[in-house]
Amino acid sequence: MRVITQQTFGGPEVLTIVDAPEPEPLPTEVLVRVAAIGLNPLEARLRAGEFPLLGPPPFVLGWDISGVVEEGPQTWRFRPGDEVFGMPLFPRAAGAYAEVVSAPALHLARKPASLSHVEASALPLVGLTAWQGLVDLGGVSEGDRVLVHGGGGGVGHVAIQIAKALGAYVIATAGASKREFVEGLGADEVIDYTAVDFAEAVRGIDLVLDTISGDTVERSLEVLRPGGHLVTAVAEEDVQLIEKFEAVGMRFSGIAVDPDPVGLRGLVELVEQGRLRVHVQETFPFERVADAHRLIESGHLKGKLVLTL
Repeated sequence: MRVITQQTFGGPEVLTIVDAPEPEPLPTEVLVRVAAIGLNPLEARLRAGEFPLLGPPPFVLGWDISGVVEEGPQTWRFRPGDEVFGMPLFPRAAGAYAEVVSAPALHLARKPASLSHVEASALPLVGLTAWQGLVDLGGVSEGDRVLVHGGGGGVGHVAIQIAKALGAYVIATAGASKREFVEGLGADEVIDYTAVDFAEAVRGIDLVLDTISGDTVERSLEVLRPGGHLVTAVAEEDVQLIEKFEAVGMRFSGIAVDPDPVGLRGLVELVEQGRLRVHVQETFPFERVADAHRLIESGHLKGKLVLTL
């Protein structure tokens, strides 16, 4: 099979396609013939060596996959021919930039018939991040006021839809070029962060879901109601921030997404109900992975990018 690997940290040009033996599935794992691979900004940062999640090269990036089960001799969950998608093993190496991936069956779900492989591959990491932030950590319920920072991005555009499905009133920050897109996702209000200071425009927020980080986190204190909660998907738990939030009666949480069969089933249910869709800005053939990474690094994506095989 072909895999995309790198021998050193660096720019997109370090990504190379090589031949490698197919993985051998362990008990409870299945072998998946990959049809599409969802790309995430995290992978560009790992490729560049910004932090050592996967250790030093060589390694194979990627987690989000959609494809067809080829082999699963020691699991009852799937049969050969089943169409599946998921985010196996995160944050351990899943080797998803490959034609074939061995994945724990528990980390996969059956692909909804209404989603193409391209769309399904784009959903797991951003979908589970939003689900775990809003449902598991945030406990969002009917009537809550939710502010989503970065509403036009990968996590943000899914989070808006999940929050609306939970019955929340959703406010999102986004640039002017994404206003129509974000409104189309169901956001009740859209704040153009390039023209308006969200901290002056919004009050009484029950939960902030942050996908931006930086000073956005601390400034969000001003918009939370007493007892409100900020969940950040892009910053780690910070003791000082936790203490600062708690000192004024607020909560601060940093989320690190993990494989979650319950959350994955929740996403599937929303898709099947017609309440969730994932937007793919552009697809790239497997061979153009470097071009895809260059686009990731340009920033300001609308939704997701996907590699196809």
